[in-house]
Formats: sequence, structure tokens, C-alpha cells
Amino acid sequence: MPEVSDEQAAAVGGRRTTPTAAPKAKPPSRIRMSAAQRREQLIATGRQLFAERGFDATSIEEVAARAKVSKPVVYEHFGGKEGLYAVVVDREVRALLDRITTALTAGHPRELLEQAALALLTYIEEETSGFRVLVRESPLMSGTATFSSVMNDVAHQVEHILGAEYKSRGYDPKLAELYSQALVGMVALTGRWWLEVRKPRKETVAAHLVNLAWNGLSHLEAKPTLITARRN
Repeated sequence: MPEVSDEQAAAVGGRRTTPTAAPKAKPPSRIRMSAAQRREQLIATGRQLFAERGFDATSIEEVAARAKVSKPVVYEHFGGKEGLYAVVVDREVRALLDRITTALTAGHPRELLEQAALALLTYIEEETSGFRVLVRESPLMSGTATFSSVMNDVAHQVEHILGAEYKSRGYDPKLAELYSQALVGMVALTGRWWLEVRKPRKETVAAHLVNLAWNGLSHLEAKPTLITARRN
């Protein structure tokens, strides 16, 4: 059925009337952003989407739609999804590393362990989306700093602390690297688990982590061997 115009409808029955124009609705006011503000908005939007869906499942179309901009705007700022992802991850890496390094202020090694564990758990609690981005490591972005690389940086700092401690106790300081990786890995994996369960409280989790790490470290054997190897 052909559409009937307003004028045709008004002329039905042999009478012709002048159509009354409907008042035009005012378009919603849009706040214009500077280039820097728009960039920050897109980074925040990308951070949230990457946390929710991961790198592969997130599209530029979704980023643009959620930010209420056109796709070319996203490309203009970041060159594509990979560029946006790299910026998001780099920021999270620096934020987490800054938190942990700033927290390491104590002189006693046990207190340093407590501070490092609490700093990581606090980051997970306060910046959940950022942590989810980091632990959703994308194979397409192997050249980008990731959660593993952050933990590796933290392990190197712990290595220096352990190295000095081992030397003073007569242990081989070369083993500090091995133990630092083990300690940081333990805290990091526990943090990933706590991300989902959120109980017990972070202070309790940190206390148990340090309990296991410290009480184990304080009774180290200088040259440990496997029990099975001793039997053979």
C-alpha cells in the first residue's frame, strides 16, 4: 500500500487543509571533548571491554558504540584494536608495578613480603577490571608487557632482597632468583584465585601467604635433596 503524505491525507473528502508542522524536538546536547579527553574516554571504554570479553572477543565496533563515537575516531587515536589494547595493558602494568614498589618500604624481609602481598591484593580489590585485563594475556600481543612480565619485574626486586639475606645466612645467593620466582608466583596465582572468590579478607589471605613463605624460608636447608632421591 503506497504511503500517504500529510498533504494527501488532509485532502481526503474533497477538503484541503493546510497541514500543521509538528514542532521540531531539540537534539540532545552533546558535551564536546578535547582530543585528550576523548582519548581517555576510549582507553577507559577499552579497558572495561577487554576485562569483560578479552582481546579476541572485543571489536572496534563495540568500543566505538559504547563510547558513542564512530569507528574512525578510535582508529584516529590508536590505529586499531591492537594499539588500544597495548595502551591499556601498558598503563595497568605501570600502575601495578608502582603500587608494589611503593609498598616495599620496610627493612625486615618478613614485612616486605607482607607489603608486597597486600599491595597485589589491594590492586585486585580496587582495580578489578585492570587486573582482569592483565591476566587475560593475549597471544597476539606477545610483545606487550603483561601480568607475567610485571610479576617477573617484582621477582627481580625480591631477588635482591633475598640475595642479601641468603648471603648473611651462609646460603648460596645464586639461588635467590629461583626462590624469588617461586615466592612471587605463589602470591600471583593466589591473587588470581582470590579475584573470583574474594574470601577470606585480603589481610587474612596475605597473612597466610606470608606464613607459608616466611616459616618455610626461616627453616631452609642449605642443600635440600628429594626424599625419593635419598632412598635411591
